[in-house]
Amino acid sequence: MSSSAFFTQKGDEFVPAPHARGPWSPDMLHGRLLGGLAARVLEERHGEPGLLFARLTVDLFRNSPLLPVAVETTLVRDGRRIRVADAVISTSQGAIGRVSAVLLRKGEQPEGERTVTTPPWDEQPPSGPPAPGRGGWIPPFELWQLSGWSLPGPGRVWMRETHPLVDDEPLTPLVRAALAADFASPLSNSQPDGLRFINADYTLTLARLPEGELVGLEATGHASADGVATGQVTMHDTAGPIGFCLVTAVANPPMRGTR
Repeated sequence: MSSSAFFTQKGDEFVPAPHARGPWSPDMLHGRLLGGLAARVLEERHGEPGLLFARLTVDLFRNSPLLPVAVETTLVRDGRRIRVADAVISTSQGAIGRVSAVLLRKGEQPEGERTVTTPPWDEQPPSGPPAPGRGGWIPPFELWQLSGWSLPGPGRVWMRETHPLVDDEPLTPLVRAALAADFASPLSNSQPDGLRFINADYTLTLARLPEGELVGLEATGHASADGVATGQVTMHDTAGPIGFCLVTAVANPPMRGTR
């Protein structure tokens, strides 16, 4: 993993590096990093052995230039089997996002067969080099494209992070999943002539945390009308499915050749 982190922590703020920008504008913070940063802070302050971050909803309601970021959290509920915590992400320009996390107590798995199950996908871990970047934005992570954007059928990718999120801290499995989850939008909303929707949020649900560095995503749904879209993906690691991600998105000028 590169030593060039996306953020440097200075006091209560996280100062972004130039490569923390996203694909839509050269001076805009990438939304995937905000979700990952909120997950990192929520896990640090409210995580506990035996509790699983079963849901993480990231609302990205305001774009921000590359400014220092602060994350404030609130413990909403702390019960025997459930813990709920919220976070507000802000810069000097005000709040730019909010996050809600649900942590559930692990317990004994019920016996018997489930009537609905998500099977492991048949994609093997990547053995060759990742896809080269195209266009004006080079993804600061490794991406193996397993299906063509312009072809019918579900889009599939493997992803692997190449940079620390904050300073030289190793990525936790939760942060790795939160960073990958944002890719649900381009994967489920892409079309042959480019990406025409920018996501306003994403909701990650997990039955377990990912094992290892690879996270796989498979687009399993898209619906859109009047410039509003929703999409969904199933998330995998090399051992099998780990959860799902649902996004909402709004029509935006097309982004071509950047993914």
